[in-house]
Parts: sequence; C-alpha cells; structure tokens
Amino acid sequence: MADELGEALARLWDVIRSRRGADPQTSYTARLLAKGRAAIAQKLGEEALETVIEAVRGDRARLAQESADLLYHLLALWAACDLDPADIAAELKRREGVSGIEEKRGRGKR
Repeated sequence: MADELGEALARLWDVIRSRRGADPQTSYTARLLAKGRAAIAQKLGEEALETVIEAVRGDRARLAQESADLLYHLLALWAACDLDPADIAAELKRREGVSGIEEKRGRGKR
C-alpha cells in the first residue's frame, strides 16, 4: 500500500514540476502555479474542508476523491514554494520515535 501511494505521489510530483512555466491555457497545473502561493494555499484550504466534510459524511468514494484533490494541491503548493518532498521526508524522519506531545513541546511558541 505505501509503495503504491509513494509511487503515485512521486509521479504526481514529477508532473506538477514539469508544468512550471507551461501554457496556462492548456494546463490546470500551470494555471494554478501562475496564480501564486496565496491562490494555491486558498485552494488547498478549500480542498481540506471538502475532505473533512466527506470524512464526516462517511462517503468513502468521495473521501478518496477529495483526499486526492487535497494531496494534489498540497504538492502544488510545495512546488510554488520551492519546497521538495525530500524536505518533508527529512522532517518526518526527524520526528520518528518522538512522541507527538514531546515534538509539539519542542517547537516552542510561534
């Protein structure tokens, strides 16, 4: 399962990166990236809310669809912010073996 998801996300990441600078008239991703971080972040928030709604409703098929949209828009935001999935993987690795309570305590106040 994890391998399938990881491979799918890696392919999606490659597609998103390949659309940087592409024609916004022919690519939704290029259009989204051209709008900038704020617009992508707003869309990510909308997709997060739709995902939550479907989780509460209990519609597994719609939850899967909205989750895919959410992950797509998260990756698009990373691309717009020049953040690589390797950066996220490094942060997750850093947190391995650390309880969530301890990890949050270690962040300090923002």
